[in-house]
Amino acid sequence: MVSRMADCIFCKIIKGAIPSFKLYESERVLAFLDIEPLAQGHALVIPKHHGAKLTDIPDDQLGEMMPVAKKLANAMGGENYNILQNNGRLAHQVVDHVHFHVIPKPDQEQGLGITWPAKKADMEKLKEYFNDVKAKI
Repeated sequence: MVSRMADCIFCKIIKGAIPSFKLYESERVLAFLDIEPLAQGHALVIPKHHGAKLTDIPDDQLGEMMPVAKKLANAMGGENYNILQNNGRLAHQVVDHVHFHVIPKPDQEQGLGITWPAKKADMEKLKEYFNDVKAKI
């Protein structure tokens, strides 16, 4: 059965207590237009299983999400778009229910603006980190 939190806005949308512009719905996934879009067509893809972070969602509930995001990107017809998923406040997550943003980028003014402050890695430290993470997978 689908787990929900009573005060979660996305769970309320899933239940139909809050109206939405549903683009896609199945037993496990719901996609709808964002009401505070960064560009026309900005949509959200959510699992019906409630969980705040990606690691809280069972694997069997995640399998359909990327194919749905792909369908939305194709339907929007945009050549440029972002697929974004945030986990935790420091990572800019606002709603504590896993969601993927599908954000069209029709021009420089609309869509997601990103800075990417990449830094040259210390290869020895990177190798140590790699070995640590690899051992946990």
